[in-house]
Amino acid sequence: MSIMTLGLLFAAVTLLIMFSGMPISFALGSVAVVFMFFFMPSSSLDTVTQNVYEEMASITLLSIPLFILKGAAIGRSRAGQDLYEALHVWLGKVPGGLGVANVLACALFAAMAGSSPATCSAIGSAGIPEMRKRGYSPGLAAGIIAAGGTLGILLPPSITMILYSVAAEQSLGRLFLAGIGPGLMLVVFFSMYTVYRFRKEYNMALDAVEKGAPSQPILERHTYTMQQKMSSLPRVLPFLVLLIGVMVALYGGYATPSETAGLGAILAFVLIAGIYKMWRIKDLSPLLNATIKESTMLMFIIGMSLLFSNVMSHLHLSQSAAQAIVDLGLGRWGLLTAILILVIILGFFLPPVSIILMTAPIFLPPLRAAGFDLVWFGVVMTIVMETGLIHPPVGLNIFVIKNIAPDISLNQIIYGVLPFVVIMILSVVLLCFMPEIATGLSDLVMGPAKVH
Repeated sequence: MSIMTLGLLFAAVTLLIMFSGMPISFALGSVAVVFMFFFMPSSSLDTVTQNVYEEMASITLLSIPLFILKGAAIGRSRAGQDLYEALHVWLGKVPGGLGVANVLACALFAAMAGSSPATCSAIGSAGIPEMRKRGYSPGLAAGIIAAGGTLGILLPPSITMILYSVAAEQSLGRLFLAGIGPGLMLVVFFSMYTVYRFRKEYNMALDAVEKGAPSQPILERHTYTMQQKMSSLPRVLPFLVLLIGVMVALYGGYATPSETAGLGAILAFVLIAGIYKMWRIKDLSPLLNATIKESTMLMFIIGMSLLFSNVMSHLHLSQSAAQAIVDLGLGRWGLLTAILILVIILGFFLPPVSIILMTAPIFLPPLRAAGFDLVWFGVVMTIVMETGLIHPPVGLNIFVIKNIAPDISLNQIIYGVLPFVVIMILSVVLLCFMPEIATGLSDLVMGPAKVH
């Protein structure tokens, strides 16, 4: 059987099993084992568990459950709501300040929790009802939270970045730093669009009132005293200190990424015990259960994805696909465009974890040969995968929003997030023209990257 025929068969079987509704981890593992049975030596089946273990025996991957533990400690306490309320009070005078506060709260919470769905749930459960009460349209309120939640896989500590560092064999510290600039850029762009949409909805409401319609909540102004502003800070500052402390420990050379993850988890539990009095077994049990469930699910997906990629490599499918891409003669920017379009298409069906581990063996060799900085590409790919979290049919954040705000229709949520998808795509284009937005900080802190 030719490589082309084998590759098409491999792709067809993978899609067939995935569309059957089987969980992604089982689907990838099943495809890998089936093709090992028919196309690889029989002895390879005897070493499946050993291969998976060896692929996952990475000290970098150890940080994932620890970051999840830290995120659970913050996400399942009142930290998210307190953070949101403090930003709301301080941005009260800004037009659209409530929406901007939600964007900033999502960014800060994502940087502490590292999880997009957790960010959507924690900030959205408080932010969406408040925005709806203040007259924001359902689509805008949902779009702000859904898009803000995607920052969880871009700002450090990002689990997606951890996996990419393993797959691409790039420095995790450099990747974390490279995500900060683009992450802040997206925060600014999201905030600017939020202010624009708020002004548009405000003017529409004002025109309606001038024509005799009753006053609407969006026209009401809310002010807060300095005492109210200062009283909102004590519960938020410790978590900001935690965030800064973890980053200093990592980039100051005091701890490895895994040690930093453990340090962050311990400090997060100390803070919720001190601030929210969550130290009893009944309080901590839900946090630990959530951590175990999410870590087990994610690590199982990682293990099966790595086995899947290993089988592709053994059958020379990834190498042949990479060569086929090179042989298209698209040029370096044509190559990048084709790869990112494929990532968007894969985002219709797959989570970022699977996309990275399945495609890295195929995409990275041609990109490296074309002279692209793989750290920069990791950031660009992450932003493109972010769009997969908020565009149909499988946008995870869309369904998280639907769960916490069931009165908002799915159509309203989708139309609300589409402008943010456009913003992300335009941000990718900007990064192509100005790569220093991603690489500048990492080069400044860690020195210029070595070209391999």
